[in-house]
Amino acid sequence: MLKKLVFLIALASVMVLAACGGDGGSEGASGSGGSDSKSIVLGTGGTSGTYYPIGGALKPVFEESDSIDNVTVESTGASVANIQNIQDQLNQMAIIMSDVGYDAIEGNGQFEGNSVDVQAMAGMYQNVVQVVALKDSGIQSIEDLKGKKVGVGKVGSGVEQSAKKVLEAVGLTYDDFSKVTHTGYADSVQEMKNGNLDAAFFTSGVPNSNITDLQQQTDINFVEIKGETAKKLMDKYPFYKANKIEAGNEAKYKLENPVETVGIQNMIIVSPDLSEDVVYDLTKRYYEYLGTEGVSVGALKQLGRDEIAKDLVAPLHPGAKKFYEEQGILE
Repeated sequence: MLKKLVFLIALASVMVLAACGGDGGSEGASGSGGSDSKSIVLGTGGTSGTYYPIGGALKPVFEESDSIDNVTVESTGASVANIQNIQDQLNQMAIIMSDVGYDAIEGNGQFEGNSVDVQAMAGMYQNVVQVVALKDSGIQSIEDLKGKKVGVGKVGSGVEQSAKKVLEAVGLTYDDFSKVTHTGYADSVQEMKNGNLDAAFFTSGVPNSNITDLQQQTDINFVEIKGETAKKLMDKYPFYKANKIEAGNEAKYKLENPVETVGIQNMIIVSPDLSEDVVYDLTKRYYEYLGTEGVSVGALKQLGRDEIAKDLVAPLHPGAKKFYEEQGILE
């Protein structure tokens, strides 16, 4: 009798273990179990730019997801580095400029011969191409940069990519400058203050605090990108859109006259390796966050949440596409 009881207990134990093994496998495939929650690295940009604080604001939003253990906000070299990091599986999410994303998809520029599967989660505010010159430099147009000392952004940055395209539109290259420096925002401003640069490119949200700082130290003017130059850019590159920095706005340099230029939309991209369910949930949380009073970074308020899936240069990740289709906000 005792032997029979021991046998039955052992048999029941084996059956329970087998059942648990089967259930565990199906739960893992569905992505609904806590064991499948992920750690996400979110690539941003330099700590003095806009991408980094956006990453900090979105970190707790994404960490509310049951699919996410934690989000690490990483300061990077911005757009180009972020795409490469996702390709190398170092980041799972990133913020990039659309022009760099377009080049990656098409295999152009720094991605020549190496097209990348870039998948979007959402669009964001525009980075405005701002070309600033010292007042006494005599620079009134992009063509006037010829023979001048110009800062074009760090090597490989989104700033440099847009600078090259703007110069291309007027037939200029670096060889046409008396001096070219690959300086970031703060260094470009310092060099202009010291008289070592006549002008510099800033591709960012408006206002850029570095430009505001320069305004307080010396007389400057904004070099417009308009007319035929702007048309050439927008005809050749679908990510460029007309943009105007309004006059008289305290929060936007308090200009005497409006400045016509062009802008490039920013995007949140995600790794194609992230599951549809995970990206669906992240997209949902981002969309819902944009509809609250808790949005702490001004740049995130510049594009209505029902516009974040429109006019993107990269295809949507299936999880993001599913969410937007349910909301009825896809074009």
